[in-house]
Amino acid sequence: MRLIPVALALFWGLNWPAVKIILAIVPPFTLRLLGLGSGALLLFLLARAKRLDLLPPRASWPGIVVGGFLAVAVFNLAVAWAQLSTSTSRAAVLTFTMPMMSAVLAWIVLGERLDRRRALALLLGAGGVSILAWPVLRAVFGEHDLAAAKGLVFPLVAAFGWAAGTVYLKGWPVAGHRIVVTAWQLVVGAACALMGVLVSGEPFPVEGWSARVVAALSFHIVLGTAVAYWLWFVLSERVSATVATLTTLMVPVVGVLGAMALVGDRPAPLDWWGFGLVLAGAALIVLNLDAPTERRQA
Repeated sequence: MRLIPVALALFWGLNWPAVKIILAIVPPFTLRLLGLGSGALLLFLLARAKRLDLLPPRASWPGIVVGGFLAVAVFNLAVAWAQLSTSTSRAAVLTFTMPMMSAVLAWIVLGERLDRRRALALLLGAGGVSILAWPVLRAVFGEHDLAAAKGLVFPLVAAFGWAAGTVYLKGWPVAGHRIVVTAWQLVVGAACALMGVLVSGEPFPVEGWSARVVAALSFHIVLGTAVAYWLWFVLSERVSATVATLTTLMVPVVGVLGAMALVGDRPAPLDWWGFGLVLAGAALIVLNLDAPTERRQA
C-alpha cells in the first residue's frame, strides 16, 4: 500500500503540466469532458474484462453522486480554471491546502484525532505550502491584483471540493467494487462537464493537435485520471481521511518540478525550502501508513 502514494505523486503531479499543455488548445469544460469521460470508459472496459457487475448496489448511488460531484467535478473544473488564472506551479501548490482542509473536516465530521506524527506532518505541510503560495498571496493582499485573486480562489475551491468529497466518502462508504464505483464517479464528473459545454457553447478544437498535446491528453486520460482516481479511492477506503489526504503532499512538489521541465515554470530560491517542508511532512505519513486511526469517544 505504501507504493500507492508514490504512484499518485507521479501520476497526479505530472498531470498538472499535462493539463496545462492541453489547455493551450482545449477549453476547460471540453477538457474535463474528454478526460473524465474517457477515464470512465477505460475503467468500465477493465471492469468488463474482469467480469464485474457494472451496476453498483442501489444504496450506493447517493454516495457515488455526492462523491463524484465534490471530489471529481468540482475539483477538476476548478483546477482547470485555476491553471488559466495563474502558473501551473502556484495552482498545484495552492490546491494542496486540501490536506489541511480535510484534517479539519475529518475532525469535525468524523471525529478523527490528530496524533503527534500527523499533527507534525500537517504543520510541516502547511508551512511548505505557505512558502510556495507566498507570491500569489502577496499579489492578492499586498498589491490588490484582482487577476491574481482568481489564481487564489479557484485552487481553494478545488481543494475544498476534494476534501469534502473525501471526508463524505469516508464517513458514508459506498458499496461496490472500487473499479466500478470509481468509473461511475468519473461519469458524474463528465456529466457536469457536459452541462458546462452545452451552457457555455465551447467549440471543440480541430486545429493544434500536435504530438505534444496528444501525448499530454493520453497521459491525462489513462494515468492522471483513470488509474490515479482508482488508486485514490482504494487508498481512501483503507486508511483514515486525514492520512489519505496527507499522503498527497508529495503531489505539488512533483507538479512544480514537472512544470519546470515541461512548461517552463521556474521556482524561486525560497520555493526549495517549501519543497523540503512538504516532502518532510509527506514522508512522516507515508512511512507510517499502517498506524491505527484514533477517533473521538462519544
